[in-house]
Amino acid sequence: MPTPVVTGRDPDARPATVHLVVGLPGAGKTTRAKELEQAGPALRFTPDEWQILLFGDANPPDLRDLVEGKLLHLGLRAAELGTDVVFDFGFWGRDERSALRWIAGTLGVDCRVVYLPIDPEEQRRRVLTRFAATPEQTFHMSDVELEQWRGQFEAPDSDELEGSVVPPVPAGFSTWSQWASQRWPSLPDQYGEQAPA
Repeated sequence: MPTPVVTGRDPDARPATVHLVVGLPGAGKTTRAKELEQAGPALRFTPDEWQILLFGDANPPDLRDLVEGKLLHLGLRAAELGTDVVFDFGFWGRDERSALRWIAGTLGVDCRVVYLPIDPEEQRRRVLTRFAATPEQTFHMSDVELEQWRGQFEAPDSDELEGSVVPPVPAGFSTWSQWASQRWPSLPDQYGEQAPA
């Protein structure tokens, strides 16, 4: 008698949901991610926790993309197996969100963009308060950095928030998977060859 194949996924179950928590530092992303984790239940990935565990307060920016890519790879596999996932990354760029929405679609899972806007004054207050209260759980951020990051941030529009069709991949790339593997070098280019219907 052949051994049955165990996939870990009930074919009649609803698809898993991947939550992309979007926002600047101090916006409340980790608080919201923890709420989603409990409500799901879901598997939460917060890169700052891993960076602090691995590197202390050094926070080497050249290694951040490698940490994030590995967390994305693990989380996407969990979603593929039926577990809801929360990525508490910030996702400042529209292309980052588009790539992950597209990959989620190729895996047959839902993807939801969760945006937490914050004004500059409240952001600075929260960042200072958090660093004073729990310096071991965060990194120092200067006013110059906060202003620079705000200028780099691309807020999601209503189409993204409503889960509309993912835009075409940027020139020079054949798939969003290929784009994502360049953005996060530890995330393999292994996802679908064409955009899902």
